[in-house]
Amino acid sequence: LERFHARQLRVSPHVLGHSKAHVGRVVAELVRAAKAQGLQPGPLALSLRGDFVRIGSAYEQHKVRSPDCFDILVPLRLPPHLEPQPRCADGLGPCGAFVCGLRARDGWTRRCRPFAEGFCVELQGRSHLSSGLVLRWFQGHLQRCLGAVRYRLQERCRVSLSACPGQPPTLHILPCSDYVCCHISMAVRLIPAIPLGDALYLTALPPEGPHGSLAPEALWGLNASRQEQRLLGWLKEQAPASSCHLKCLQILKGLRDLRRHGLEEPFCSQWGRVLSSYVLKTALFSLLLQGPLEAWDERFLVERLEDLVLYLRDCLRKQVLMDFFLGNTSIPEAVALPRFLKEAAPVNLLSAFDGPTLDLVAFQLISTWIQAPHIIRMYSSPRYLRPVATP
Repeated sequence: LERFHARQLRVSPHVLGHSKAHVGRVVAELVRAAKAQGLQPGPLALSLRGDFVRIGSAYEQHKVRSPDCFDILVPLRLPPHLEPQPRCADGLGPCGAFVCGLRARDGWTRRCRPFAEGFCVELQGRSHLSSGLVLRWFQGHLQRCLGAVRYRLQERCRVSLSACPGQPPTLHILPCSDYVCCHISMAVRLIPAIPLGDALYLTALPPEGPHGSLAPEALWGLNASRQEQRLLGWLKEQAPASSCHLKCLQILKGLRDLRRHGLEEPFCSQWGRVLSSYVLKTALFSLLLQGPLEAWDERFLVERLEDLVLYLRDCLRKQVLMDFFLGNTSIPEAVALPRFLKEAAPVNLLSAFDGPTLDLVAFQLISTWIQAPHIIRMYSSPRYLRPVATP
């Protein structure tokens, strides 16, 4: 396992540092250009707040294999007289989905109509901010100002923007050979986000509802990435200096990806969705707070990894793994949570999957752990080590 981690999973800190710095400079240029262009339409349109938030495994020290994919939240600004009012989507979408109503400080007036017509949908007789309309505006807005960024960055890199329907746009960065020492082409997913305060954001959910329904257009997910980063920082302070908790997460992600090569569709796709990186991270958080953190010293890597696999197996069999932040009252007080998170309804991350699927994933997970040395040897050839597409 140590050799598997060192040779196939561990990302060079030097390369990762260079990649993150380069991504930060390019995204800063794009956001600055998009904000400047967004100041022109007037007070009844969306605009960029002017900053961006780095999220995901590359910024949480558990990235695996190659530092070529990054996630960036881009906060948006509503017109000054409008405030978001999120609430649980109660049966309109998947468990944990939200809808976002809008409140006008001076009451809805005629001047609010242009914004409502451009960015809202009617749902249950009320006007709600549409994630689909916001996403499409964001994609078009970035595309329009990409020309200015290309001109300013032409000596450093080539940049382009691609987008799939219902998905955040992806910024592709190809560094010029004489600019950086690490010549890696990078893909940066730029995620438009509605700020709620307390470092919480609403981000668009992929449209999975029935065709012809307005519900998917109105659905949002709650992003608590900053709270996750705070918890990881607190765990790093409390755990031994040689703690292996992040290495356990990396190895489990690596084994999950290798095992996928031996599975057939449609189960192969279900395997990746059930054991998503967020599910694995949530299971790790839950397990870490159950026992003494001293037990996560690197000497006990195999024992702790086995504990994590068995904990996940039990969750899959019971068909229950609760979101770590929504409605969780057992988080340490040192990790201050916004009131909105504490009072939110608890969410079961496995509720979207049926029992037979979860049972089969549990069986394959244990099989993968038992056969880990064989799976690592079998699927470690260059043929199988091509990057796996991230949903």
